[in-house]
Amino acid sequence: MDPHRNFGPPPGDGAVREVACDESGSDGENLTGGNTDVFAHAGVHVPVADAAGALREIRDRIRSPATEYKATHLLREKHRAVLEWFLAPGGPLHGAARVHLTEKSFFVVDRLAAVLLDDRGAAAELYLTVRDALGADDGQRFLAVANRLLRTRNGAEPGSSVPLFFTTLDELRRVHAGTNAGPVLERLAAGRGRAEAYRAGLLEGPAVRIPVLNPLLPAIVATAAYWSGPGRRPVRLVHDRQNLLTPERIAWIEETARRSGVALAEVRLVVARDDPRVQLADFLAGIARKAAGDALRGSGDAGLAVLLRPYVDPASVWGDGRTAPALGLSAPNSSMRAAR
Repeated sequence: MDPHRNFGPPPGDGAVREVACDESGSDGENLTGGNTDVFAHAGVHVPVADAAGALREIRDRIRSPATEYKATHLLREKHRAVLEWFLAPGGPLHGAARVHLTEKSFFVVDRLAAVLLDDRGAAAELYLTVRDALGADDGQRFLAVANRLLRTRNGAEPGSSVPLFFTTLDELRRVHAGTNAGPVLERLAAGRGRAEAYRAGLLEGPAVRIPVLNPLLPAIVATAAYWSGPGRRPVRLVHDRQNLLTPERIAWIEETARRSGVALAEVRLVVARDDPRVQLADFLAGIARKAAGDALRGSGDAGLAVLLRPYVDPASVWGDGRTAPALGLSAPNSSMRAAR
């Protein structure tokens, strides 16, 4: 699939490429205690009439009484043929869709490395330390306190997240002294001043904050970057309405994209059920999120991964080298730095 194939401008939109978007797997900034391991953000560039026709075809094939179809309908084993048709060459999305994946645990350590170490290159070492050297229990404990340190609202007493993180870090340093985890834990221990400055900035900063740990905002920027392409074609994103997407944050998305050389003309919010293109994006995001999450847990569907691979954005944020090849990714692959 040519990632920047010229689809032609949508009717009435001149040279602007209009892409419909939706997400799956959002737990806000709760990336370590939520319901999913992966966040997925999909963009679909098809005419409205074609999207409506694809939805009718899916309904005719599945014949569920549900008023609103979701990815779970296509993922049921009895509807496997519909799922394969949806993703296969010749299907409604072939050559006209992309999905950006975020592995949540890697996203946390990537952002932690940026805040405490000011070193994005350290994210890979930190990720491997958490996943392999600390062990399952200590690794999860570390991720939980890192998540609490970085999130905008941590649900605790103001000022508690920094002491908790460094108390936990000190305990882990003692337990894992002399192991492969030691060096990176020592580097983190030197970052307390940066952690305190980060938290103070959240408390004293502007009223409109950009959550460092919410993957939706950078995923939208990445989606715009993909569809704008190296030729910087103007892009309008038609996005499912989200509470997070306030006018101020949309302005941040548009400004961040433009500073990065992405020709993002507009982000326009719609109600998903009113736009069939957004519903197709919802299907793709849900399918990709489930498939990638299953792969991380060691229960991946190889056949589904083959079908999904042409749609996966190579700029996806992914740390797990064991699952990356099946998804068509290289790992580790970090996210762009979030503004704070």
